[in-house]
Amino acid sequence: MLSGKRIVLGVSGGIAAYKSVELCRRLVDAGAHVTPVMTAGAEHFIGRTTLSALASEPVRTSLWDGPDPIPHTTLGQQADLIVVAPATARVIAAYAHGLSTDLLTNALIATRAPVIVCPAMHTEMWEHAAVQANIRTLRERGVIIVDPEEGRLAGGDIGKGRLANIDSIADVVHRTLAIRDLEGVKVLVTAGGTREPIDAVRVIANRSSGKQGHAIAAECSRRGAMVTLVTTSHLDHPSSIERVDVETAAQMQQALDVHAAAHDVIIMSAAVADFRPVNPAGEKLKKDRGAPELLLEPTPDLLLHLGAAKQPHQVLVGFAAETSNLAENARSKLVRKNLDLVVANDVSAEGVGFSHDTNAVTLVAADGDRTIGLCSKAKIAEAVVDEIAKIRLAMRPADARRVDPTT
Repeated sequence: MLSGKRIVLGVSGGIAAYKSVELCRRLVDAGAHVTPVMTAGAEHFIGRTTLSALASEPVRTSLWDGPDPIPHTTLGQQADLIVVAPATARVIAAYAHGLSTDLLTNALIATRAPVIVCPAMHTEMWEHAAVQANIRTLRERGVIIVDPEEGRLAGGDIGKGRLANIDSIADVVHRTLAIRDLEGVKVLVTAGGTREPIDAVRVIANRSSGKQGHAIAAECSRRGAMVTLVTTSHLDHPSSIERVDVETAAQMQQALDVHAAAHDVIIMSAAVADFRPVNPAGEKLKKDRGAPELLLEPTPDLLLHLGAAKQPHQVLVGFAAETSNLAENARSKLVRKNLDLVVANDVSAEGVGFSHDTNAVTLVAADGDRTIGLCSKAKIAEAVVDEIAKIRLAMRPADARRVDPTT
């Protein structure tokens, strides 16, 4: 399945470094060309000879130990994928903050290929606020994180921080390189909550962070789509994505008017304000003048407009943040607004929806509902894009869906 794929296997200095040997063997056996890159810390745990013998070429450890004057750029540009297993807190921090401290971190910063990071460290380190902040930063940029597992750690402790099972890591590698079901598809994603001005300082807003929309945009890009992201959020995104920054519902409408017709898939994950002040003040309203009387007007229903203008080849996805009657409200929206899929969540539930790193959703389509329990927003993004790919496949003529068994 990995025949001809060039994979850089980064190994950093943790006790779990010995497990990278088995991962290397698995990837080579699957047909990949594996270039191992070890940090100085990794050499305290395993020797170069072991990985060199199993990989497709000798271990690389330094920016300065070969004939290539820019080895990090060469590695980054040639790689189809970079996997870091294990990834220590130091490597994660350096990557998150753009610190090119060695060959591995230089290559990570120099690549546009997908990156899989597999953390491994003691529980106290994994749970530290700085480490978790760095992990969030990487996720927001589209880096695939294979979370550590619960189990026995170095020193005999039990807790979360153990390197994920090699089978799990290998599965993520295969999935990342094998699933390109949106290759060449033009996808438009909206994300974040709009902010409608009251005056020059204050706004009417909602609690949407944009995390789920950004995760969906990154997943679409990873699977080969040409992605345009219309966002109100300040979150990072993969460099392969075209970004359009907006703030208000009117600005989002303008962006959709420009871009929507040219896209095959439109995913409206943004939380667009339902109302806005009719006459926002151009300067700050002073408190000593008393509370202003706000006259509100409805904002345009962007999703309804898109549904009315939807072309036969387009897939239109809406979102429904609910606090009751989840499935009923979502199915009503599916029909009323001419949608192909509604992603509904109960934002009153613990750990779900706005600002959280986790979510739980019900995917409502014409052929039924599918519930995804509480998990990371990256996992939710995978499920949403899986459903979109299934809908697109069903829209194709039967002859086009047939696969030639000889190819």
